[in-house]
Amino acid sequence: MARAQLEPRDDREIFVVPLEVRPGHIDDNGHVNNVVYVGWLQDAGTAHWNARFDAETRARWSWVALRHEIDYFRPLLPDAADVKARTWVGDPQGPRFNRYVRIEDGEGRLCAQGVSEWVLVDAATMRPQRIPPDMLPAFEAR
Repeated sequence: MARAQLEPRDDREIFVVPLEVRPGHIDDNGHVNNVVYVGWLQDAGTAHWNARFDAETRARWSWVALRHEIDYFRPLLPDAADVKARTWVGDPQGPRFNRYVRIEDGEGRLCAQGVSEWVLVDAATMRPQRIPPDMLPAFEAR
């Protein structure tokens, strides 16, 4: 079944995270293991959050991943260089955001894409909290 390719939204910031293919990422099939992609989805979201919010905000709020969905288009091999994750968020739904990630090789070709559902929680209580309206501009196109 063919999957539609995720395309970034014009109204959202597209945050780019460089990724490194390491020897330990390569599986018995000779390409990056599927589990590594899950880590990259989380790393991209965390990097975006850390880059846009100060230490005080990050101490007050945290994010918990509820699910990840990944589609694979082309393998990343051991010699892959200039690999990047491009990430952006969807529309808030109460305490939840969908986060979208495209993983591209050095030539800009889509290798994998993912959608993760994240829920905002109060860092002290770990209870879900509605995403505050004043948080949203940080994710808008710049």
